[in-house]
Amino acid sequence: MNEAHLEFCASPEWREIVEEMVIPAAIGTRQLGEDVVEVGPGPGFTTDVLRSRAERVTAVEINAGLAAGLGARLAGTNAAVIRGDGAAMSLPARRFSGAGSFNMLHHVPTAEAQDRIFAEVARVLAPGGLFVATDALPRDDLDAFHEGDTFNPIDPDDLPDRLAQAGFTQIELDEYELGWTCSARAPTA
Repeated sequence: MNEAHLEFCASPEWREIVEEMVIPAAIGTRQLGEDVVEVGPGPGFTTDVLRSRAERVTAVEINAGLAAGLGARLAGTNAAVIRGDGAAMSLPARRFSGAGSFNMLHHVPTAEAQDRIFAEVARVLAPGGLFVATDALPRDDLDAFHEGDTFNPIDPDDLPDRLAQAGFTQIELDEYELGWTCSARAPTA
């Protein structure tokens, strides 16, 4: 991420947007269960909300600096931070009751890598486990905001097929003020 983007994602304004818009749009009244994995927590504002809703949260962050900072901040809580790639998680299969990714997928440089993340989430979710995600739609102002960093937004029209290819079922897609939301269930067999 470029410097302005990193500053915004660590700001009180973004925390408020996460708490009041992003997480409510993604999760609503759904339950992620007691053991949740989050892919791409960044500074961890989304992790903070998830920690209040689940007994345990495992956050997988690829950026070494962000992972170290979040790990130090959350030490001794119900959250564990792992530095790793969401497309190749070193986590056991069929463990987690729920999973989430919030406004992160557009930072993944290729559709193939995004699809590997979907497949990995399906792999680590328990049968029938719930995956929720949000992300941005392409907009000129977001293109400018992402100057010098990766901005690879997912076309929501393609998302149901991509999630189904990863093994998900019961796929639901919606749009909200900031972009799209989806929910999907891990395979039961």
